[in-house]
Amino acid sequence: MRRTYRIAGHLLAVEAPENDFALLPNYAPFETELAGTPLLVMHLSHDPLPGSDGWEWFFTDSSDDDLPRMEMYRRGEEWLFRVAASKRGEVVSVMRCRADWRELTLCCLPAYTRFAVDNAAMLLYAFAAAPLRTLLFHSSVTVLDGRAYMFLGRSGTGKSTHSEQWQAAFPQAWLLNDDNPVLRLLDDGSVRVYGSPWSGKTPCYRDENAPVQALVQLAQAPQNHIALLRMSQAYPHVLASVNGLKMLPEMMDRLYLSIAGLLETTPVYLLECQPTPDAARLCAQTCSLSPGRTDN
Repeated sequence: MRRTYRIAGHLLAVEAPENDFALLPNYAPFETELAGTPLLVMHLSHDPLPGSDGWEWFFTDSSDDDLPRMEMYRRGEEWLFRVAASKRGEVVSVMRCRADWRELTLCCLPAYTRFAVDNAAMLLYAFAAAPLRTLLFHSSVTVLDGRAYMFLGRSGTGKSTHSEQWQAAFPQAWLLNDDNPVLRLLDDGSVRVYGSPWSGKTPCYRDENAPVQALVQLAQAPQNHIALLRMSQAYPHVLASVNGLKMLPEMMDRLYLSIAGLLETTPVYLLECQPTPDAARLCAQTCSLSPGRTDN
């Protein structure tokens, strides 16, 4: 069975056993009947997991104990990704794709269907969308008065908590996405952020979007203080928050071009703060006054 989802204007097609779609409720708000060439096609099965014999090891990402372990292999113009649910756990899914990132086969253990599909879809969506001025962020996004504010920072910094403080300070504020929104630089020069099927531990799957007012790098501090960052200061924070295979020069070039375009028009602030509504009010007041990027 095949279903198609529209995520930030790009089409993701999933072919899977019919029963598996009931395990993917986070994708339902994005389902569409639109025709067109998908950005990404996923073929899902529960066949035995293939091994890595005959493949050249490329990289293993296992930096955090509480995050999945991903082993990457390469052979000619193909890639193989073997994924475990934890740093030291057993492999539960294997995906194989071409070097253009547009089509993949995904084999997974049935008990890990949701985990495997989300992990594979996020990864390949970020890779395939990189040439299209589209960035998959690690961010919590709150919308106030029709404008989106994107909060950046490492896991545990307090991005979700800061979004909660905005909703406490401003009853009309609402959460667009709490972990993996999609940002696009559009042809008309505008920058918009979109909800996605991927929102971390918070079930927030909105097929909605809003223009970006500002990006805010968060840092925990005993007092509240906010400052506008120069482009050279902002770049490493934004790069660290964007998904992509950054050890590949061609992908890094594409990410750089999109981030540079973003920073030319969109301000980035550093907010040192406590987890309080006062910090949200300071952030909102400062960011709402900014007309856009003016420094170099």
